[in-house]
Amino acid sequence: MKVCVLGLWHLGTVTAACLAAGGHQVSGLDFDQAVVANLKNGQPPLFEPGLEELVKQGLESGRLDFSSSAAEAVREAQVIWVTYDTPVDDDDNADVEYVVERVARLFPHLEAGQAVLISSQLPVGTSKQLEALFAGARPGVAVSFSYSPENLRLGKAISVFSQPDRVVIGVRAEESRKRFAELLAPFTTHIEWMSVESAEMTKHALNAFLATSVTFINEIAAICEQVGADAKEVERGLKSESRIGPKAYLGPGGAFAGGTLARDIAFLTQLGQQNNLPIHLVPAVRASNDSHKNWPRRRLAQLLGDLHGKTVAVWGLTYKAGTDTLRRSSAVELCQWLLAQGAQVQAHDPALTSLPEALSAIRLCASPLEAAQGAHALVIATEWPDYRAVAMPEALKVMRSTIILDANRFLAAALEPLPNITYLAVGKAVKA
Repeated sequence: MKVCVLGLWHLGTVTAACLAAGGHQVSGLDFDQAVVANLKNGQPPLFEPGLEELVKQGLESGRLDFSSSAAEAVREAQVIWVTYDTPVDDDDNADVEYVVERVARLFPHLEAGQAVLISSQLPVGTSKQLEALFAGARPGVAVSFSYSPENLRLGKAISVFSQPDRVVIGVRAEESRKRFAELLAPFTTHIEWMSVESAEMTKHALNAFLATSVTFINEIAAICEQVGADAKEVERGLKSESRIGPKAYLGPGGAFAGGTLARDIAFLTQLGQQNNLPIHLVPAVRASNDSHKNWPRRRLAQLLGDLHGKTVAVWGLTYKAGTDTLRRSSAVELCQWLLAQGAQVQAHDPALTSLPEALSAIRLCASPLEAAQGAHALVIATEWPDYRAVAMPEALKVMRSTIILDANRFLAAALEPLPNITYLAVGKAVKA
């Protein structure tokens, strides 16, 4: 099947490369000529484990190519898959028009019978809006618009796309259903079919549910810290309950970061306001999460007092392990706060060899041990597997004081047995 994938950042590059690996003829389309030029040379726009190799395999096989020409990319394509990562600002407001405008650039080139599948994170009703815009621009030309919520997971994107638990697709017509079933046949037959609006709402509801779960357990964890309970034991008690289950999103730890979950919290809040619906739970999720972001700040201030002149080591800076993305990283936000308090920040990240000018005040170290040298406290901020290979007794020896903040207990197995350290994790009471 010939497929055009529109929007070549994380979601789009993964989608294009995986579809080509599945045997489809794929043309990746992006209007940023620099991104296209790099992809033609086998260089994805960002790091994702295995992605560069998969792109190069697709190019070598002849099943994958990249273009900035809409006319060329959509010609004779049976499916046009819209995969823009919808931009969000620092207040989690999505730039929906950014995606809509770029899809509209395709309208003059679309052919009757083509199927447009949208996976960009957009508010419910956007597919209908695009249908109306296309009908106005090309009256009488039959092109279908469908929606499938993206299921991108940083660091695991290729395996999640290639071996999904299930895929949700909202369609208007049976012909679209048959076409998408054929498209995804190399990867899964487990497809949840529904209306377009239900598929759009599924994405909102899923992310809002996950966000609510995160904030719920972190509020429980905050109370645990004060009353001597251990939130990890409480988590075990919850997940062993059959009505909740072992895969529930109930791990006490850091606040959720990035724009993915927060974007849908914002969408649902706006939809409630637009429809004069009094919703209370969803807006409260953001307020709770924003408050929990201060956990490492609060704990460092409690233990170190005035941070001016203190040295704090931070292991991990990227938004998530397995990527080199710094945007919306809670680790970066913590570093910026520490600097504003007058602290010195020594950081390490295995994916980074340099930092942008805006973060030049952070001392980027070549190793975790170098970052720990002389530190008053160490924060495990991004959970790179590399840090589990560090000899923690050696790291503690070079520190000025042995205070460790490890929100998600990532290094608990190595650290909890060690004597004479102050080890803090979300939901863990610290004995006096």
